[in-house]
Amino acid sequence: MDASVIIVGAGPAGLMLAGELRLAGVGVVVLERLPGRTGESRGIGLAPRTMEVFDQRGLLARFGDVETSEQGHFGGIPVDFGPLIAVHGAARTVPQSVTESVLEDWARDLGADIRRGQEFVSLTDHGDAIEARVRGSAGERTLRARYLVGCDGGRSVVRKDAGFDFPGTPATTEMFLADLRGVDLEPRMVADRVSGGMVMANRLGEGIVRIVVGERGAPPQRRTGPPDFGEVADAWKRLTGIDISHAEPLWVSAFGDAARQVTEYRRGRVLLAGDAAHIHLPAGGQGMNTGIQDAVNLGWKLAAVVRGTAPEALLDTYHGERHEIGRRLLANTRAQSLLLLGGDEVQPLRDVLGELTRYEDVARHLAGKAGGLDIRYDAGSGHPLLGTRMPHLELRRAGGARPDRPTSSTELLRAGRGVLLDLADNPHLRRRADGWTDRIDLVTAAPHGPGLRHGLEGAAAVLVRPDGHVAWIAPGSRHDLPMALERWFGPGR
Repeated sequence: MDASVIIVGAGPAGLMLAGELRLAGVGVVVLERLPGRTGESRGIGLAPRTMEVFDQRGLLARFGDVETSEQGHFGGIPVDFGPLIAVHGAARTVPQSVTESVLEDWARDLGADIRRGQEFVSLTDHGDAIEARVRGSAGERTLRARYLVGCDGGRSVVRKDAGFDFPGTPATTEMFLADLRGVDLEPRMVADRVSGGMVMANRLGEGIVRIVVGERGAPPQRRTGPPDFGEVADAWKRLTGIDISHAEPLWVSAFGDAARQVTEYRRGRVLLAGDAAHIHLPAGGQGMNTGIQDAVNLGWKLAAVVRGTAPEALLDTYHGERHEIGRRLLANTRAQSLLLLGGDEVQPLRDVLGELTRYEDVARHLAGKAGGLDIRYDAGSGHPLLGTRMPHLELRRAGGARPDRPTSSTELLRAGRGVLLDLADNPHLRRRADGWTDRIDLVTAAPHGPGLRHGLEGAAAVLVRPDGHVAWIAPGSRHDLPMALERWFGPGR
């Protein structure tokens, strides 16, 4: 074997997955067609849930000072993330190129083998292994691994070669984005509906402005390269009356509102993540953020199967959990497309939805969708936190060499392992988990700090998966602890 896992594509999803696998000690090769980083940033910004995920892995410090906001939008209708977040708002001006740079450095630091200038050509699934045909400057060669994951974007070669079905709807409109220097535009951080379409403008620093422009009724064009900046400037002037033709375009691109999703996220030893599995209008930057969360969901499961601590059936939960998230993503971005680009006939719907957001439950629901904060996996019933993301909880450890050392539920996930958090100093509980201590960390600690426990009032113990979701809680769960441990981490020793 050349590696346990081959990842095709060094975008955010592929790099995040590489880091997750290396945290678990799994050998990984990342194949990237491009010879180097382009500096181009189709995605911009980090959703609140992605900020939480990065914090769980200790990555936020690598981004430096990041300006965050508790404000977002759903189809141009403002939403407030505040009631749903404990620590992190959304980072609005982090270019995808920066995110990729941070994730690549992290994955390399962990020992990931990232090979640029290596184009994936085809694959063969032999049942017990995968062979990947790869083309590079030295010609073609074959690599062999136990699993292959396609993270190679919306035009995924892996998806096509492995025969995944990719149903959905084609693009009906075309939109432009461009990074410009030498122009001063008023920020339009939330999608701004104007007569004839929508526009956005974000200042990225160093004199660079990112614009997005969508002209209602503009049909998708067959293109072999990026659009001419003149097209973008003309559209911007038609919609805003502002002439930007004198600006220096650093990067120009076009995209559409096609909405497609594979029917299965796994076929044998081939899996898909990110845009390879789902494409849609990138409303609110949800595509990149969803792809990163695909990778975090898959990484620990794939690592457990490769290492032999969990049965292969654990991989089926990747499709079971993330396909539904992708389906809901397509539904909400289609709705946002109508709200953003629809004409006067959609105005009554906007008015009603705007009125409904005055109700707290509606506002929280839309904010949860836009911020990636509403995800709940099937972890059984009996407690409202089961399957949801673990709340950030300030803690003080008990016992050990450094008793009373401050920590948090977020910091405990840095190693990418499961965590059994004993909040009641219960030695019987810890003994019941002894057979899984090679896969989970047993932590005895007590909450401290401001006192906000976010639904954990009365909890004596919580089992947290490596991706930060609650798998078991006592009292509350209707399954006992060993059943939960075996379900998510395999049989005990």
